[in-house]
Amino acid sequence: MTNVDPRVPRTVAPIEPALLIAEAFDRGRVTELRHSVTSCAHEAGLRGQRLDDFTLAVNELITNAVRHGGGHGSLRMWRRDRRLICEVADQGLGISTQRLDDRSRPAPDTAGGWGLWLARKLSDSMEVVSGETGTVVRITTAVPAHTPTSRPD
Repeated sequence: MTNVDPRVPRTVAPIEPALLIAEAFDRGRVTELRHSVTSCAHEAGLRGQRLDDFTLAVNELITNAVRHGGGHGSLRMWRRDRRLICEVADQGLGISTQRLDDRSRPAPDTAGGWGLWLARKLSDSMEVVSGETGTVVRITTAVPAHTPTSRPD
């Protein structure tokens, strides 16, 4: 016998077997979290410009969550197959549909509005779900196949 009401829907979050980071953050943890993302992405196989681009994209999402999403958020990053996936969530008021549909580059003299545009440009794919209870942004980037280094005999 159970005391769980069967009529109440349950939300089940899948457990990612290759979860690299699962962290809550606020303004004071942005730099520390960016360094963690860089280290984990490097360990997952990203190098050079791809690593720099992914780290910058994630940093933009973290910064957006702090600035526009209530001052804090959560980040999860995992590897699946040959993709590195990062999800940043906040509990802000959400992003307008007009803003989400606008994929044009912000004007050079614009002080804000660069975060989502940069994240979209610097990752292979980006998905955004936004509403009254917050925003979740998921970006992915391909991780090159691992080729063992050859050693001279």
